[in-house]
Amino acid sequence: MTRRPPAVLLLPALLALAFLLLPLLALLLRAPWTELPDLLSTPVVGQALRLSLVTAGLATVLCVLLGVPLAWLLARANLPGRGLLRALVTVPLVLPPVVGGVALLLLLGRDGVLGRPLEALTGLTIPFTPAAVVLANAFVALPFLVLAVEGALRGADRRYEDVAATLGAGRWHVFRTVTVPLVAPGIAAGAVLSFARALGEFGATITFAGSFPGRTQTMPIAVYLALETDPDAAIALSLVLLLVSVAVLAVLRDRWTGVRV
Repeated sequence: MTRRPPAVLLLPALLALAFLLLPLLALLLRAPWTELPDLLSTPVVGQALRLSLVTAGLATVLCVLLGVPLAWLLARANLPGRGLLRALVTVPLVLPPVVGGVALLLLLGRDGVLGRPLEALTGLTIPFTPAAVVLANAFVALPFLVLAVEGALRGADRRYEDVAATLGAGRWHVFRTVTVPLVAPGIAAGAVLSFARALGEFGATITFAGSFPGRTQTMPIAVYLALETDPDAAIALSLVLLLVSVAVLAVLRDRWTGVRV
């Protein structure tokens, strides 16, 4: 049965909807659609776009490689202080990104806790390199994957794993052939969220990696800098980021709502 919403709720709901949608509509209306192909092919925009896609992709791979085992520990292992560990894992979700960049700089910078001995032993420096972009992106994106996979693990039917174990399969074999396929949708959802978060990262990246065109200047940084010198280029890059966000929503809508629309 469809009910009419109370008037006292309808007005603020419409205001909230307008508040969320009107800025996006303004972006679409002001977009230089006819010049968009040329803008996206300019050297600065093209470099930022390619760098963002590559580094976000590498950060997503890193999140999957590290996040799936961590999610398994949080969901299945009987660890002391597991609740505290889960809280620490989610800290980057609420931490201001620039603070995350500062933390990475203090850890891996030339005078950092690990950065100084790393440079002394290998001669390698991480800050203000493409590797720093990947690490900054992974730092802010990893909790999204861990939470998605942990939720999938908690909701998975463990009887399949138990049956495989009783048939003589080892723990690693069970994990590879039973557990991972069971939670594959959760891993995919977490990976998509991680990619989108990494692609839009700004604060940690500019603090830890800087803004060097073609090297560490990602799309969000290019948008910020282009607003003063080339607003049309900033709008073009913003449209790309908006389209990625819409694509993420399209991929994940069934997991959020449980209803196919």
